[in-house]
Amino acid sequence: MPLVTTAEIVGPALRGGLGAGAFNVIQIEHAQAIVAGAEAAGAPVILQISENAVRYHGALAAIGRATVEVAHAARVPVAVHLDHATEPGLVREALGLGFGSVMFDASARDYDANVAATAAVAADCHAAGVWVEAELGEVGGKDGVHSPGARTDPAEAAAYVAATGVDALAVAVGTSHAMVVKEAVVDLELVAALRAAVPVPLVLHGSSGVPEADLTRAVAAGLTKVNIATHLNVAYTRAIRGHLADHPEVVDPRRYVAAGREAVAREVTRLLALVRAVPR
Repeated sequence: MPLVTTAEIVGPALRGGLGAGAFNVIQIEHAQAIVAGAEAAGAPVILQISENAVRYHGALAAIGRATVEVAHAARVPVAVHLDHATEPGLVREALGLGFGSVMFDASARDYDANVAATAAVAADCHAAGVWVEAELGEVGGKDGVHSPGARTDPAEAAAYVAATGVDALAVAVGTSHAMVVKEAVVDLELVAALRAAVPVPLVLHGSSGVPEADLTRAVAAGLTKVNIATHLNVAYTRAIRGHLADHPEVVDPRRYVAAGREAVAREVTRLLALVRAVPR
């Protein structure tokens, strides 16, 4: 199955009233596990590399190329996406590596500066045939700088999409990044109002903190791309800790990291079933 664009996954999901699962890659094992989970589910999937993950690796090229290669070898459609990029230079690098989409995050800027920066990035990406996601109304929790109570205004969102030309919009509807407990309350009425006002797919960031039944409700209300990172990190770390506790003699990282990889694959299969379960 060839590498596909994010538009080729999100567009059909939107038309079918389904969610499109997007999961974050930190190490190559995450990419392998996410694809294995998607193959078991028989569903397309989006692999995301965040700017924070790039910072961890020191550069995008190595983890980016490895992730693209994992996507190329998959038996289901897989897209590769740059997540929460704040620098246009990183976006340009992702384009050169064959990423199918980017999320340019100018949400910390004031509205006019956000529009100007995002419109410029969108123009460059569209010239390269690449899909662009942006954010309006800061989603809580990211590095402790975003207000968890922020909400995206539907009229402002519609105007923002028109002004920037972006292909998808991440909206603030009650979630928060990096939650390890499922206590977020998604404002479903706001989601429905945003879906009615905004002509492009809506993206839910901070989905790890959403109770699982509410993920399907959020998709039914109008969210399409569902981003999940921390939940997989919890499963990955728990499995490795458990393996090392049960096998204290193990020193070969292939043995305990494999346990984490298998746990992530199982969670991806299960989560894809949740976000793709309930047509609107």
